Amino acid sequence: MSMLRKALEGGEFGVTAEMAPPKGIDFKHLIDCAKMIKGRVHGVNVTDFQSAVMRTSSLATCKVLKDEGLEPVLQMTGRDRNRIAIQGELLSAGLFHIKNMLALTGDHTVVGDHPGAKPVFDLDSVGILQTAQTLMDGVDMVGNELKGKPEFYLGACVTPRYAPLEVQILKMEKKINSGAKFFQTQAVYDIDTMREFREKTKHLDCKVLAGIIPLKNVGMARFMNANVPGIYVPEDVIERIKAAANNAEIPDKATEKEAKKLKASARVKEGIKISGEFIKQIREENLCDGVHIMAIGAEENVPAILDAAGL
Repeated sequence: MSMLRKALEGGEFGVTAEMAPPKGIDFKHLIDCAKMIKGRVHGVNVTDFQSAVMRTSSLATCKVLKDEGLEPVLQMTGRDRNRIAIQGELLSAGLFHIKNMLALTGDHTVVGDHPGAKPVFDLDSVGILQTAQTLMDGVDMVGNELKGKPEFYLGACVTPRYAPLEVQILKMEKKINSGAKFFQTQAVYDIDTMREFREKTKHLDCKVLAGIIPLKNVGMARFMNANVPGIYVPEDVIERIKAAANNAEIPDKATEKEAKKLKASARVKEGIKISGEFIKQIREENLCDGVHIMAIGAEENVPAILDAAGL
């Protein structure tokens, strides 16, 4: 049984952190970040060509992190592989004793750094879950018996801020019926969103990890509000980030460059503080079963977020 499954099914507040593979083969920074949270999280979720950007694969990165003593969560998208490749990749993960898998349909290639790449989408997230379950039953998708079968704790994604929310709940039910045991949500900043989501999904037999993306600046918040479906950053939260920069202590002799750097640092620290406070609140109100922290290129800040949340 995976550590993540043991924690969630044992009633422990689960904590996972997202780690993006490097664009290259230099893993030093990623490994350093991983070592900082070793023993503090129940899993590290490794993105699979996130935003359709070419990087080292999720599977290879999972193996590297597992060798460092962490428990990886393999991400598997349907964008880049047909059903043969997906099954092969899942069997390879089983060979490496990777026991957690998150199924995603995947962003279209036109949004990534290789917009001319041909998308596959042979299987969507539900199809990937069903395929993983089939392999766990000891056969492949056409019924051929396997010589040794993998074991996975299966997960999927959900967007709590969605209108109508009932559509997302129907998708959750379909994913649960296909084998999903846990869900990671899109980033949430509004406590009322989590309250409504918890109330309307309490009948479902699954665990929910609330998505946490620490804000780095006002521009980031505004961009997500305008361009990322399902994300809503309240105005009072944006004002806190803005005020942090305005109230930053700037020495009289500081150069313009130094002042700019200090203000940026103040914004990041406030974003970490906001994330910690939000995690504390949703935990105290029992609005989820855990959290999934997505630092998006600033994985070195995850320990500070955990500290701020008292985790």
